[in-house]
Order: sequence, then C-alpha cells, then structure tokens
Amino acid sequence: MSSRLPGSSSPIGVQSPLLRLPQAVVFDVDGTLAETERDGHRVAFNEAFTVEGVDLHWDVERYRELLGVTGGRERVAAALREQGVLDDGDADAVAARVHRTKTELFVDVVRRGEIDPRPGVRDLVDDLRAHGVRVAVATTGRRAWVEPLVAHLLGADAVEITVCGDDVATLKPDPEAYLLALRLLGLDADGVVAVEDSGPGLAAARAAGLVTVVVTNPDTAHHDVAGAAVVREAFDRPTPLTAGALGDVLAGARP
Repeated sequence: MSSRLPGSSSPIGVQSPLLRLPQAVVFDVDGTLAETERDGHRVAFNEAFTVEGVDLHWDVERYRELLGVTGGRERVAAALREQGVLDDGDADAVAARVHRTKTELFVDVVRRGEIDPRPGVRDLVDDLRAHGVRVAVATTGRRAWVEPLVAHLLGADAVEITVCGDDVATLKPDPEAYLLALRLLGLDADGVVAVEDSGPGLAAARAAGLVTVVVTNPDTAHHDVAGAAVVREAFDRPTPLTAGALGDVLAGARP
C-alpha cells in the first residue's frame, strides 16, 4: 500500500501539486486585476482637468502613450512639462492638485461598483486561496481607491498584504513596492510569483527577484515584456491560469 502525505491524495514519491505551489502570489492592480485605465482613470483625469481648469484632455491614444509614466500625478506633471507652459515646480504643484481631485472622482466610481475584474482573475485568486497560497498586492495606486477596488474585485478578505503608492518613496519600475511586499509577507523572492500587465511593472518585479507572469491588455500589448517567465493575453484563455500553473512557472524558472 502506498503511503500518503497528510491531507494529500498523492502517494509519497509522486509529485503532488501541493509541493510545487508558490508560497505567495503578488498582483499588480491597474490593468492586471481589472482594466481600469482607459475607461476608469482616463475618464476621471479628464473630469479633474475640467474641475481644476487645466488645459489638458487625454483621448485613448494619448493616454496609452502616457502609460509609460508610472503614477498618476507623475503622468500629469510629465504632460504639463511636454506642453512647455509650466516649469518643473509649477507642473508638480498643479499635478498634485489635479491628482487629488481625480482620486476623489475615481473613488466614487469604485464605490459604485462600476469596475469588474478581468475574466478569470477571481477564479485564479479563489484557487490560490483554496490551496493555501498567500495573496498580496503591490501597486503604484493610492490606498484611497486601491483598497475598496480590490475588495470589490476579489472579496473583502482575499488579500493579505496590500502595498500602495502611498507606502513607498519610488514608484515602479523601481522595485520598492515589491521589496516591501516581500518584507511584509516575511518571504524570500524564491517562492513568490508576481503577476503584472506592463513593461514597467515587469521591470519592478524582476528587479525584486520575482518570477513574473505578464497578462497583457489592449493598453499594454505593445510593451516590451522580454524577461517575463510567461506572457499571456488573458487569464482564462487559452486555458485558465491556476495555482498549479503558477507553481509550474515558478519551478521552471528557478534553477
């Protein structure tokens, strides 16, 4: 008779899925858990420009270009500098004011429950939790909207650790958010997988030593994601992304 591990249906000596799972998975938010950028943040920014009397309006193509700049406040300041109307100090001050207003507007959208998770995301998180894999978030977004959005997308208790742009001095592609998430989890990078959607996010995760799965969206499909362990266009196609699949990615990427 074969011996079995406690709580396992696999005989000892036969690899069990439970033995190859990551210890934790750290998710980005914008564009990863939900496609928030084009019809969420962009719209809120344009409303904030009107409220604050700032002569900017971002269509879809312009906003897509600006996604190479991480951080909403930084994105506004970069656009103002490109116009050549404001010097660095004035651009930063106006950007901070616009960003505060935009955050208030976006929080209202989030609290109305108008943003849905990307197909397959919630199934993946549920599968991770069912297998005892810890779930965390590392994002450049502000806590005022990140926490209610994540709770709406995944459930109130789905995420153990949430690192936001408020918590770090330097935003992605700097690895600070991921390094802080690892520290709060009390884990080394070797047992953790990051899930991102963009080039800057991938750079941040890799700089923190994390094996990274990139699930692109229409706004980031053109990003350079060389160095990702896996690149997909969706969580649920061609096959659903699962806890076991992330474990396989981790095992295959580590020497």
